[in-house]
Amino acid sequence: MSYTAPIKDMLFAMEHLAHLDQVAQIPGFEDAGLETAQAVLEESAKLCEGVVEPLNIPGDTQPSSFDGGKVTTTPGFKEAYQQFVEGGWQGLQHPAAYGGQGLPKTIGAACVEMLNSSNISFALCPLLTDGAIEALLTAGSDDLKATYLEKLITGEWTGSMNLTEPQAGSDLALVRTRAEPQPDGSYKVFGTKIFITYGEHDMADNIVHLVLARVAGAPEGVKGISLFVVPKFLVNADGSLGARNDVHCVSIEHKMGIKASPTAVLQYGDHGGAVGYLVGEENRGLEYMFIMMNAARYGVGMQGIGVSERAYQRAVQYARDRVQSRPVDGSVAGSATIIHHPDVRRMLMTMRATTEACRAMATTAAAAYDAAHHHPDAEVRKANAEFYEFMVPLVKGYSTEMSLEVTSLGVQVHGGMGFIEETGAAQYYRDAKILTIYEGTTAIQANDLVGRKTARDGGKNAKDIAAHIAKTEEQLRASGTAAAQAMALRLLAAREAFLDVVDFVAGKAKASPNAVYAGSVPYLMLTGNLVAGWQMGRALLVAQDKLAQGEDVAFMQAKVATAQFYAEHILTRTTSLRDSILAGGDSACALALDAF
Repeated sequence: MSYTAPIKDMLFAMEHLAHLDQVAQIPGFEDAGLETAQAVLEESAKLCEGVVEPLNIPGDTQPSSFDGGKVTTTPGFKEAYQQFVEGGWQGLQHPAAYGGQGLPKTIGAACVEMLNSSNISFALCPLLTDGAIEALLTAGSDDLKATYLEKLITGEWTGSMNLTEPQAGSDLALVRTRAEPQPDGSYKVFGTKIFITYGEHDMADNIVHLVLARVAGAPEGVKGISLFVVPKFLVNADGSLGARNDVHCVSIEHKMGIKASPTAVLQYGDHGGAVGYLVGEENRGLEYMFIMMNAARYGVGMQGIGVSERAYQRAVQYARDRVQSRPVDGSVAGSATIIHHPDVRRMLMTMRATTEACRAMATTAAAAYDAAHHHPDAEVRKANAEFYEFMVPLVKGYSTEMSLEVTSLGVQVHGGMGFIEETGAAQYYRDAKILTIYEGTTAIQANDLVGRKTARDGGKNAKDIAAHIAKTEEQLRASGTAAAQAMALRLLAAREAFLDVVDFVAGKAKASPNAVYAGSVPYLMLTGNLVAGWQMGRALLVAQDKLAQGEDVAFMQAKVATAQFYAEHILTRTTSLRDSILAGGDSACALALDAF
């Protein structure tokens, strides 16, 4: 069963929730209206549906291989990547000054989702390159930008992020890779990095590694980390490729999912030292790396949405085809396709509603990003930056945790056949698991939400968002329809639960850190659920207006029904999360360590 990009729903979210018309009024985005968005999405769909998606199962069954220091990707990947490059897709959201197309993230995010629906393993390569581009745009010197940016933005060269070491996972204070200054201003880099996505491959001529390392004499801990560009091949003054640098892949990992994406162990400096170039200033590497991390974290959230959409489409098709048992309401005399059964429909609706809600949330966040970075009014930029920063852990954390539920339900809809690899349902489940782990586990996203995004300002930003949600509730109550009333009721309860937790987090994060942080992931799930549900409430209001005008009746009716389902089946989880956060902190840490 082939993938069909949900262009209509993407455009709905862009037009009515992210207000693309307002984004298109920002200087530089004047041509990025709805007509442009539709044209771009349709072209992206052609590439994803026709070229990239057919490589998904082959990538799982014939993963990247390693031999003699070289990585060979799945047959067809290299050719597909060349089509991706030729289409200009890597540079879609990046500045025209360096060869990009300069389109807003609001449009680009939909293309990222499509690519990940088609093939997460393939999509990881451009995702990492995006992060490298963001870091160089923000902190790179003019020389580094001139040397690397255009080739990265075209996709001719790819990028990688090198943080993790055998002894240093998320705790980057333990990084031991070292960098020694050289008389010419470069550095020699020595060390081992693990879990490096597309750290070695055969799809591009050069790989630009961004590497965290310590300069001799640097302060201990995270304050002494610097960031370096270490290319696979050195670059000559005329831009041509020079000698092979002293960075080598010594192995790739064997994984439960995303098997076609090579996850490399890279060794730096075994033959005299890898030549590296400082990004920005010494000892500010973690600050710069977080630029890459934030870009990647949003991208991973889009991966969760993409794989969920794909799992949903496959499950729907199977439910339409599979004949099993007589419906409980007697609507069919004999055995019927399983889509007639209430529990199957509940599962499909859960998959559909959570995917649409997370897409709406991510699209709204993308518009805030565009305003935060490009709007001419400083106050507008500031307000949108605060909103976007609050949204990043939700898009990453909630959307990826949601993808585990959705892909698991996809297997369940298939029944026993879902456990058989040949049906394809299991691959989405296996692929999705890594999304809650890399670029910061769900707990790390939750700790960020607790510490930086809630406790630091006493919950002010969180309460501002809650005030906006309250206005949507008022509009829903004024609407008068049963669906709107149901959404208003559940949104109110979810918002009140959220505010209870915000007060708890802001008030006790310092005095009772264990009690607060024991509930950090439930807090993230509550908040993500609320904000995604808020977008569904906004979507419901738009759909009802369109129905009243007789516009696109079937699509708008489905929007209303999906929003009401979200309210009554998914938003209702928030109150139980609130209760466990407020009352459950002590019991989470009550068992003696030696009793485990």
